[in-house]
Amino acid sequence: MANSKKKIILNEILFWKQNKLLPDQYCDFLMTLYSEGNEIELEEDISHKKSIIAKEKRNRLKLLLFLGMLSVVLLAALFLVSELTWLVAIVVGAIAIILMVMAYRFAKKKEMLAPILHISSALLLFGISVKISKEYFFENQIVLYALLILNCLLWLFTGYKFKIMYFTISGVLGLLVLIGYQIFI
Repeated sequence: MANSKKKIILNEILFWKQNKLLPDQYCDFLMTLYSEGNEIELEEDISHKKSIIAKEKRNRLKLLLFLGMLSVVLLAALFLVSELTWLVAIVVGAIAIILMVMAYRFAKKKEMLAPILHISSALLLFGISVKISKEYFFENQIVLYALLILNCLLWLFTGYKFKIMYFTISGVLGLLVLIGYQIFI
């Protein structure tokens, strides 16, 4: 077998061993079999793979920071902009929907970005609900409570449907706080 093909196979076996795809003794046996008992240098390929993984992690961290900052800026803009509130609300709503779709896709792949996207979109929708209530129905507190209850029910449904514990807890706690506030005040 050609030396380059052996290196590829040996690197793949090493990858399996590092990621626990096969037990260590199986990987050791396969490495000994394919290397024919000889030591083969694999460190160049390993460091290359590590650098690729590190670059992917840095890119994901940058994306997380960007999405977090975007959510904070959008929430601030939602409450600080007094003119063209409908335009800001539409932009924030569209971005919240995009974040929800992205979160759904990342959750299918079991990506770590999914919780950040879920939380960002939920907070943006919550902010839109409060802004709409305060802007267009400032005299009617029932609309505010109805929108808050709808948000909590949406969180509860999302948590139950997609088995996301923090949404389930948020929905239940939100409903309890709203009910408690209505009873005691």
